Amino acid sequence: MTITTATTSSYSNACVAFLSSSSSITSRSESRTIRAYLQPRPQPQGPQPLRLSATRVSSFSAANMDIGGGPSLFPLHRCKTLHLVRHAQGIHNVEGDKNYKVYMSPEYFDAHLTSLGWQQVDNLRKHVHACGLFKRIDLVITSPLLRTMQTAVGVFGGDGYTDRMDVLPLMVANAGNSDRSAISSLNCPPIIAVELCREHLGVHPCDRRRSISEYQCLFPAIDFSSIESDEDTLWEANIRETKEGVAARGMEFMKW
Repeated sequence: MTITTATTSSYSNACVAFLSSSSSITSRSESRTIRAYLQPRPQPQGPQPLRLSATRVSSFSAANMDIGGGPSLFPLHRCKTLHLVRHAQGIHNVEGDKNYKVYMSPEYFDAHLTSLGWQQVDNLRKHVHACGLFKRIDLVITSPLLRTMQTAVGVFGGDGYTDRMDVLPLMVANAGNSDRSAISSLNCPPIIAVELCREHLGVHPCDRRRSISEYQCLFPAIDFSSIESDEDTLWEANIRETKEGVAARGMEFMKW
């Protein structure tokens, strides 16, 4: 698929993405070069509500369309809408806002959501259901970090989990110090974990992931099949990923 535009509402950050059917036809600029600007913006003070940012996706490329100098239209049935959602508030965000050096602390390894973060998740869940968007979602993509997967399953998971042997939960009870009940995988879109949309890599322990085998115990119904290594081979203790590296990885994710 080819991304026609790409915008986020906050940092170029670990994110949850989900695809839904498009309700309008999109146009294309005259350029055949697709650019995605993933530079970070200043972080607002205090906890922020989760926000959706939407962009159009098409399975046609510029070469397929043989476009000239003017705009053209993609067929509606070949278009998707990609929504980007930043994870809810994590424990590292609270202390990191007070002192940036906290992000270097091993205490916040693979940080989980705060109680306020879970309130943000609940509010966004109510919103996507109330506006009818939930029923139009085809796929949810999450980075394999505890806070992003908690956000993903909390917003897009099913209701009323029951302990059935034939149905795996999206999240087991109390996963990641959440003090939350198990979340059902029934009547909800599939959720896939993808490494490419992870947080800025390296140095900060809060951005280091656990082993996939451990995640599979906490989130049994999330699909981890696209992740090649059980251990986190991308995060390095002494090397912080460059902004150019983040941007290149973001572009690779857009092509996923």
